[in-house]
Amino acid sequence: MAKRPVPLYDFKAFGAAIKAARNEYGESRKKVSDELYISPRYLANIENKGQQPSLQVFYDLVTRYHISVDQFFFPNSNAEKSTGRRQLDALLDGMSDKGIRIVTATAREITEVEKADFFSQLIYNISRRKLA
Repeated sequence: MAKRPVPLYDFKAFGAAIKAARNEYGESRKKVSDELYISPRYLANIENKGQQPSLQVFYDLVTRYHISVDQFFFPNSNAEKSTGRRQLDALLDGMSDKGIRIVTATAREITEVEKADFFSQLIYNISRRKLA
C-alpha cells in the first residue's frame, strides 16, 4: 500500500521562537544541549533550519521556555495564552508578594496610560473628520 502524501510541517517559526527564548534566558546552545542530552548541532538545526525535533525534544523545549504551541499549530486563531504571557506567568510564579504588588501596580499604570492614549487618539481623529 502506498503512503498517503502528507506535507511536512515547517518548524522554522518554532525554531526561531526557541532560539529567541534561549537567548532571552541567557543560555548557551551547549548548556541546553547538555541538559537535554542532545547534540548542539541538532539544537542549532532546530533553531536555524527548522529541523523537525523528536516529540520528546519538542516537549522539553516548549516546557523549558514556556512557549505556547498554539501560535504555531493554530496561527489563525487567538491562542489561549501567548508565549509572552506564559513566560510572564513563569516569572510571576517565582516572585514574592511584594514583587507581585509592584508588577500589579505597574500593569495598572500601563493600562491607564494606554487607555488615555487610545482616547486621545480617538478624539483627535474625530476632530480631524469634523474639520475636513
